[in-house]
This record gives sequence, C-alpha cells and structure tokens, in this order.
Amino acid sequence: MPVLVIQTSFLGDMVLTTPLLARLAESGPVDVVATPAAAGLLANHPALRRVITYDKRGADKGAIGFVRVAIQLRRERYEAAYLAQGSVRSGALCLLAGIPKRVGFTSSAGRAFYTDRIPYLEADHHAKRLLGLVRGSVAAGGEPTPRPRLYPGDAERAAVDELLRGVTSATPLFTLAPGSVWATKRWPEYAALAAELGRRGAVVIIGSAADRDLAAAICAAAGARAIDATGKLSLLASAELIRRSRVLVTNDSAPQHLASAMNTPTVAIFGPTVPAFGFGPLAERSAVLGIDGLACRPCDRHGPMACPLGHWKCMRDVAPRSVTAAIETVTG
Repeated sequence: MPVLVIQTSFLGDMVLTTPLLARLAESGPVDVVATPAAAGLLANHPALRRVITYDKRGADKGAIGFVRVAIQLRRERYEAAYLAQGSVRSGALCLLAGIPKRVGFTSSAGRAFYTDRIPYLEADHHAKRLLGLVRGSVAAGGEPTPRPRLYPGDAERAAVDELLRGVTSATPLFTLAPGSVWATKRWPEYAALAAELGRRGAVVIIGSAADRDLAAAICAAAGARAIDATGKLSLLASAELIRRSRVLVTNDSAPQHLASAMNTPTVAIFGPTVPAFGFGPLAERSAVLGIDGLACRPCDRHGPMACPLGHWKCMRDVAPRSVTAAIETVTG
C-alpha cells in the first residue's frame, strides 16, 4: 500500500524532505502533499509516485477546501502518513482522510492527531531529523546526515541555456541569492561582493520577482557580465543554474538548500539565525559565515523583519573580504 508525506511548510523544508521521500520509496509507492510553490521542486523525482497540491492559502483555503483535499486523500487508502510539517491542520487532514498510522514529532502542534510520536532532536540537521520519522529518532541519530536531491529536467536545462546565452563555458559563474522573506536575513553587502566577483567571471542574481530591486543594485556593481535572473526561473531551473555555478553565495534561505541538493560549493551567511538550528548547508564543500560572540545572537528561529536592538550587527559586521576568502576556500 502507498504511504503519504505531508510537507506544506517553507520551500527549503521541502528540499530537506527529499531524503525521507527516498527512504520511504525503498519500501513502496510514496505520494506527497505540497504547496503549489513547492510542488514544482519535485518534478522528475524518482522517489515519488504522485505530488498532490494543497493550496491552503488559495483554491483550497477554508473548510471546504480542507474537506475536498481530505476526500481526495481518503480515496488512495494510504497505509501511513508522515507529518514532515506538523501543524494542527496537517494532522487533522490525515485523520479525516482515514489514514490509520500517522507519524510526527512530539514537538509538533498537531501531535494530538498522531498515532506515533517521534522525539525532535534539536542537535541534528533537519534532513536527518526527518529521517527519524521513518526509523525513529534514536536509529536515525546514528546515520550520517543525508544530502537532499532534486532532478531538473529538459525544460529547466533549456531555460538556463537561454539565460546564459552569450556566456562561454570557460567563464566562471558566480551565483548570488541576496533575498529572503525575513529582512534581517538579507546581508547588505552583496553589491560590494559582486563588484569583486564581476572582475573574475559572470555574476548571476537569483530570486523571486520581489528581489528585483536588490538585483538591480548588485548588477550595477558587478558590471557588464552581470545577469539578473530574478523572477525569470522556476525553482527547479534555479537549481539547475546553481548546479552549473562555481559557487553559490546565499543567506539562510531556500537557495542554500537548492545548492545542497545539487552539491554546489556554498557560502552561507547567517545573521539572526544559526546553523545549530539544523538548517545549514550540506554541500560537500561549504562555509558558514556569521558574527560569533554577539550576546543577542540568535534572536529568532526564522529571523525578524527588523533587528530587535536596532544595530543589526549580526549582518552588518560580516565583511565582503571574509566572504571572498570563504569563496576561495570552498572553490580552491
């Protein structure tokens, strides 16, 4: 019988759920419930039988949409559900869908709906924690941290080919991801970094359409070989672009996890958050930069929109030269 994974959280969380999907697929068919934004990330993924889109803030919003999705899931007669996203809504969805075994973390808001509750190990990387849902946290704790996997296809490769038309294969490609939903996670010195990298190769800025103002300033600093890709690529195509890059420089945000999935050298800049939360880079060659020793750091699990103390030293004090040195380390 098939099993179901529920993951309707942030985009990076979906990327980090892919090792769990692959592990479950070793025993039989796996379906996943995803948001519309995250569903595209899973195209071509060999571990999956089906991706079921749950537009919880759009077409499936409210009680009617909730029941409609539950009825759809009930028809599949799943043997078990693994709650990688632990909200009350997700737990209730699996109960209403009649799924007999419901596995989630003891710390989740929806734990009252679970039949099996697994300890949430704060010390582990989140990709490893999620494996604990299928084997138990103690068993998973003895394993190495798994690297996530994504599978761009022909459409994604064609989109990147078009974006990079005119850039020769011999030109080093430096990809920067300056955006974040949380303002305090956005390192403010990408333009200074781009000015240096623009002398070494082509600089590509990735992100959503909301990042275009950031990209414009960075491209202006980088010079003639700068490419603004914000709003122009799907998430999976962005993963393909990252795969071709010499390095990705990113904040603590979704592109870091795309780079982990493509095993691209990564420099990740952490400000209000820290890798110890379990969301650091997993590429074989990676570096994390942050200002250690600040009494106020970390200040939030995700990153507030404004510095609570007003100084924002956790990001302002990360110097471009230290990022450049980290790039040389991970690409050397």
